[in-house]
This record gives sequence, structure tokens and C-alpha cells, in this order.
Amino acid sequence: MHDHRHDKPPSLNVAATQPTAATQERRVFWALLITGSFMVAEVVGGIVSGSLALLADAGHMLTDTGALALSWYAFRVGRRPATPLHSYGQHRFQVLAALINGATLIGIAVWIGIEAARRFFAPVEILGGTMLVVALTGLMANIAAFTILHGGSHDNLNVRGAALHVLGDLLGSAAAIVAAVVILITGWAPIDPLLSVLVALLIVRSAWSLITKSWHVLMEGTPQGIDTGSLEKELVAAAPGVLGVHHVHLWSLTPERPLITLHANIAQGTDHDAALHRLKHLLAERFGLSHATIQIERATCADDGPRQSTAPRA
Repeated sequence: MHDHRHDKPPSLNVAATQPTAATQERRVFWALLITGSFMVAEVVGGIVSGSLALLADAGHMLTDTGALALSWYAFRVGRRPATPLHSYGQHRFQVLAALINGATLIGIAVWIGIEAARRFFAPVEILGGTMLVVALTGLMANIAAFTILHGGSHDNLNVRGAALHVLGDLLGSAAAIVAAVVILITGWAPIDPLLSVLVALLIVRSAWSLITKSWHVLMEGTPQGIDTGSLEKELVAAAPGVLGVHHVHLWSLTPERPLITLHANIAQGTDHDAALHRLKHLLAERFGLSHATIQIERATCADDGPRQSTAPRA
């Protein structure tokens, strides 16, 4: 009764308000170029100045270059059409890339914390002037990259993962600027590892949120904002002839591509096709579920044998 291709774009109302995959891919690519281009300069600046804040940020940017490359590649893989081997296409690669990026951010934060502790108890000489120049340049590059990514979809975990990496870089550059100014004015070197730890904690908080959301999608969790019980009751109440809804399964290929399968029990004499079209319309309009697979039943469920109506009780 409907197109069963799983690689088609979302419904028109969603597509009209969200950037296309091609646009998001270009955003990630430009952020990749900016981050990768500045990375080398920051590595050199961190070594010359002796600043942990710069080295931490440079290490972060080095990892971010790989993370952004992974995000960009995930969009390219996601464009591949569905095949008999991958009937849903490969959209999930974007979510997997987001999970990997989140885990990488946690690893970076741990490294920064360990190195900060070592530097705090064994301070090294820091060239505040060199550190300040490199940090200011890095801040401008990171602002440019973050601005590009921030215009993308906030629901796309792949873009969000890339943006969090760049945001971590931006915070690292800002911390390095503050540390450089303090060192130039007061000569107090411990500010460098202290601010590095603060940035690491901020990174961990954002990375953990990204990991949990990605894991939820990969484990086929119910899409955020949809309550299965309320959905069943609304469908029965709004679809004439539908006595009950059961075997409801909700999951997502990506947060922008939710899917649902369900069984609907209809009364004798109810038009099969009319009930099916009404249910699909309700799912698309009220819940944003444009891809639904519905099994219509009149008396019994083929999976369970004879069953009672699941219509809500008064």
C-alpha cells in the first residue's frame, strides 16, 4: 500500500525545515578543512611556547580532524541506496560515527587531566606571548568552523558530534588565551593546567550526552518525545472502526528518520483500505512518523492467535 524503500528522504514538512544531507556534508567538509589547516600551526606553537593548554588544544584538534573526516565520510556512506544486503541503506553509519566521536572526546579529556596533573606538580617554562598569538589565531579558526556547523541540523547526531569536537577546540583556545594573559601579567604558570582541566570537564559533559543519545538510537530505543501508550490511544480514538492497536514497535535509523510497525484490529464491516490510510495519515501528521508498516486484522492476531480487543477502557 506504500513505498517500502527505506533510503528515501523524510516527509516534505520535515525536509522543508531541515538542511539536506548534502548541505550538512558540505558544512562538515569546510569545518574539516579549517580545523586540519590550523592544527599544524597550533602543534608548533604549543611546542615552542611550552604551553600545555596549547598542546592539549592541538592534540584535541588533531583528533578532531580525524573525527570530522569520519563525520564527512559517514554522510557519503549514508547517501548509498538500499541494497538486498542493507535494506535500510547505511544511514546508521552516521550514528555510529557520532558514538565514536563521543568516545574519542572522553579519551581526550582523560589525557588532558593526566597531563594537567603532571604539569601542576612539575611546572615548565611557558612563553606567554607565543601562546597568546597562537591561541588567538586558533580561536578565530574555531569560531569559523563552529559557525559553519552550528547552522546544520541540531537533530543530526553526526553533525552534533562534529560540532562538539569543534566547540571543545573553541573552549580550549579561549582557555589558552586567558592562561596566556594571566601568565604575561602575573607569571603564575599553574593557571595553564587548571584551565585545561576545566575545559576537559566541559568536554566530558557534552561527550557523555552525545554517547547516550547515539547508543539509544543504535539500541533501537523509542524516538524521543513519542509515548507509545498515548500513541495507541490517539490512533484508536481518531481512526473510525479501529478497535485496538498492539505489537507497536518504534525505533530510528537516525533521529531524523523514525520508523514504526504496528498491528491494528478493526471492526467487522470497516473498510480495510480506509482504515489503513487513516492510520498512516494520523501517524505522519501527529507524530512525524512518515514511514509506517501496518498490519490490519479483523478478529485475531496472526502472531498471537485469538485475542481480545485492546480498545482503551472507559
